[in-house]
Amino acid sequence: MDSDSKPGFIERLTSLLLREPEDRAELVRTLHSAYERNLMDADALTIIEGALAASETRVTEVMIPRAQMDVIDVGDPLAEILPAVIEAAHSRFPVIDGDRDNVLGILLAKDLLRTHTEQNFDLRDWLRPAVFIPESKRLNVLLREFRVSRNHMAIVVNEYGGVAGLVTIEDVLEQIVGDIEDEYDFDEAHDNIRLDSTGRYRVKARTEIEDFNEAFSTAYSNEEFDTVGGLVLRHLGRVPKRNEVIDIDGMRFQVLRADSRRLYTLLVDPPKPQSGGDDPAA
Repeated sequence: MDSDSKPGFIERLTSLLLREPEDRAELVRTLHSAYERNLMDADALTIIEGALAASETRVTEVMIPRAQMDVIDVGDPLAEILPAVIEAAHSRFPVIDGDRDNVLGILLAKDLLRTHTEQNFDLRDWLRPAVFIPESKRLNVLLREFRVSRNHMAIVVNEYGGVAGLVTIEDVLEQIVGDIEDEYDFDEAHDNIRLDSTGRYRVKARTEIEDFNEAFSTAYSNEEFDTVGGLVLRHLGRVPKRNEVIDIDGMRFQVLRADSRRLYTLLVDPPKPQSGGDDPAA
């Protein structure tokens, strides 16, 4: 190789990677340069950027707010607890004693499978210890604590000791890798509108406005946005929180899945029956 020749891209990239970047912006530029030259794919770049952002993101930015927490009161009878757990479809529930500031512990939904063997059911006997964290904790620190303690949920408290909300390990991971599908999700490629067991409809945020209008006999405009998610975001002017309810021209939307960056799934109440109307899920 001619000593006077200019170094190639690999040599330049190696030089950049071997020396410590002067700041985070320079590191991100280097990563984007690697992506543009097909040295890494888009998913890898997104995960790395998400991991970097997690070190600067506080729990309060991604937590489920206090008012939207699905909780169980320790005084509730089993006959009321079971339907509530089935409808919410969570794996863990904070258990309170009359007030949301008084969290006694965490109930694992799977533990209820063994209640049929209990003659004298006492919810307190089934509780796991609750983990309490401050609003200011950063996500990368919380993720490390989740891994060490093997906890999957933490109760977020404010400076006065009151409950501000809750955060799960899934909430943290979704900030890094994006939305995590589980057994309650459905294929994005089809069935964008699906009848739920509760009689409402699960609708993917990516569902096109035209398809939504056809299914629900609505007349939302698609001039400014193409999807149902765009409709909700435009109406609110922000990304909604999980379980938040939005009313748009008489149609009720409840957010099932969302993170701080994207809206994924909505729960839509069925339209009022009309003569000759079709089932949107048909």
